[in-house]
Amino acid sequence: MTIVLDEDPRDTTVLVTGISGFLAGHIALKLLEQGYRVRGSLRRIDRSDAIRDELGSHSHGDVTENLSFVQADLDSDDGWAAAVENCRYVIHTASPFPPGFPENERELIRTAHDGALRVLRAAHQARVERVVMTSSVAATNHGDGQAPYTEDNWTDPDSPRATPYYKSKTLTEQTAWAFAREVGLDLAVINPSVILGPLLGTKIGTSVGLIHHLMSGHFEGIPRFGFSVVDVRDAADAHIRAMTNLAAGGQRFIVGGGFFWLKDLVAVLARSFPDHGSRLPTREVPDDVVRDMAKFDPNARTIVHELGRDLSVSAAKARRILNWSSRPDKECIRASAQSLIDLGLVSVERPNQHA
Repeated sequence: MTIVLDEDPRDTTVLVTGISGFLAGHIALKLLEQGYRVRGSLRRIDRSDAIRDELGSHSHGDVTENLSFVQADLDSDDGWAAAVENCRYVIHTASPFPPGFPENERELIRTAHDGALRVLRAAHQARVERVVMTSSVAATNHGDGQAPYTEDNWTDPDSPRATPYYKSKTLTEQTAWAFAREVGLDLAVINPSVILGPLLGTKIGTSVGLIHHLMSGHFEGIPRFGFSVVDVRDAADAHIRAMTNLAAGGQRFIVGGGFFWLKDLVAVLARSFPDHGSRLPTREVPDDVVRDMAKFDPNARTIVHELGRDLSVSAAKARRILNWSSRPDKECIRASAQSLIDLGLVSVERPNQHA
């Protein structure tokens, strides 16, 4: 049974960290439309007007009057006390997600790890009722577990399979749970799979960036690599459900849908957007070629240990406890591509000569 905290959203302020991000923007938009007051953290406060306009252009009615901003950076203590002041909840989504294989692994992990602790400490000191933190299936899928992966599985940060990003998500989540237990902080964690879906603006993150690269002719072939997908709108909904559901405290929740091999994802794009099909790759790349490429290509290095591996996940716990549901899996793939087309970020001008 779903138990919802008794509250009036109009009297409730929620801090959404990293509000300029893909997922965070959708969370903020959904909160505003449900009547909450939203405070968004930004590394640069001069971006606030642009974010307000962006969210306002996608909202029903003038909900941005309940939107405010605060400057705070994961790499600094400054601003976090002000950010959490008078907030009932914190949704912590901000975390670095670099494309490819980052040159400085320690810096990536430090920013994610120390930044999360800054947010959690500030939330605890401000007596925030609950923190919902975004982790990832990167923290569940790369240990000794077997597909479909569940919340009981953890990535082994010492494994050769653990890329810097996988390590950052795993170590950050483990530290967050340790801190929450130590101080008695009410924490819930959402572990989304690869987040796709409609963009709110022209900024392209790493996940939708994959669709952009495929549709722009940047892939010369298709590696034998796959992942589970989730629509950003459904991932946002899961965060809000975890925020208000009493039973969610102290729990982690995988939110993900169907598993797609990259060739199957490309097939969805080809069928749905035939005018862009000439740029999509058609031939598969043998595993040994990807392994050779990984010696000098940072993008290949991020997937080389996952070639041919089933990384499907189970969202049964989120469906059971949060009463969470998701739209058809292929819809988020199509929505990503359609928004790229609508925003003029992909074109059909030049066929892919390498397909």
